[in-house]
Amino acid sequence: MTAKPGRTPQIADGTGSQTLERGLHVLQVVADAPGASAAEITAQAGLHRSIVHRLLVSLERTGYVERDEAGRYRVGRTLTTLADRARPRLHPVAEPVLRELAVELDSTASLVEVVAGAAVTTVVAEPLTDGPRFSYRLGNRDPLDRGAGGLAALASGPPAADEPPRVAAVRTTGVVTTYAELNPGAYGIAAPVPGLRDGRAAVAVITSRPDVAERAEPLVREAARRIGDASRG
Repeated sequence: MTAKPGRTPQIADGTGSQTLERGLHVLQVVADAPGASAAEITAQAGLHRSIVHRLLVSLERTGYVERDEAGRYRVGRTLTTLADRARPRLHPVAEPVLRELAVELDSTASLVEVVAGAAVTTVVAEPLTDGPRFSYRLGNRDPLDRGAGGLAALASGPPAADEPPRVAAVRTTGVVTTYAELNPGAYGIAAPVPGLRDGRAAVAVITSRPDVAERAEPLVREAARRIGDASRG
């Protein structure tokens, strides 16, 4: 795992809170390198390990970071919730469109947003039928450079110098299909939500059936367009 080099926060004029700025700095390191260990975070943050340990304890206690059984850290649900509150209109307009899409394709449909350096599932719609299927839980986090949802979400915004090379192609075609990039045996189909005033998002569908994946592309692209139009009011 490779993270961007960190920069130790400095307070030049003696005002403000050094502890707060250090905590935000560590949070940014975690966001830039999801799955990092405490040692890796310490190295990237440029702070003493005891300081980083105390900050991670506080961030975990308040839900800004989460630690898995292997002791690796990711951005937590508190930050996701705050980001969600900053974009309240997108979710209500996305929910009915995603429900229609899930029923039409008999597959899980979701809204994926770029949150703190990850592709986060913020709305989920399940089909009405029972049976085994691939699905994403609310709050699921994936890398932005792999998987249809992350690539399409990045493509919903303007080009960036450091974006994955495939994003430009998604921006041109308006849809992307991947296979087994995040889940073995699963197709991911996603389209960028166009014209968002703030943030980046995509509509995504996950399925194990190649016929559904092929049929899904125009439907997913149309769902993304509808959500983009409705969110702009």
